[in-house]
Amino acid sequence: MIAIVGLLVIGPEKLPKVARTLGAYTGRLQRYVSQVKEEVNREVRFEELQSLQEEIKEGANQVKSSILGAKHDAEETLKSLSEDAEAEQKPAAKKKRPRKASATVRKTPAKKTTAKKTTAKKATVKKTAAQKATAKKTSTRKPRAKRAESK
Repeated sequence: MIAIVGLLVIGPEKLPKVARTLGAYTGRLQRYVSQVKEEVNREVRFEELQSLQEEIKEGANQVKSSILGAKHDAEETLKSLSEDAEAEQKPAAKKKRPRKASATVRKTPAKKTTAKKTTAKKATVKKTAAQKATAKKTSTRKPRAKRAESK
């Protein structure tokens, strides 16, 4: 129906030229509309990607903070375990020390402990001197002069 009205109004001579011009404008209009649609779609995709990027960053920050928290907890646990191990080793080291003669004496005022320690030391010195004397008496060594004669 539009073609018949156009033929009557424009005339048969100008109708092909008007149709080509009208087709060119319609093509331009379609290209313009498609470009606008593409730009709108790009903007929508860009916004979606930005929101996705923000979500990923938030997730990465949460993972990072949880890892740092776990690291801190592990360091604290390790520190407390090492302190416990050191505390257990200290009493063991004290038990391994050799006991002296005065070790049986309970803690008393300093003057009494000193006296007992010196007495204990003198007793050990006397024992060793007595042991040396008995060792000399029972030794089977020949006197030096006699040795020289026997050679």
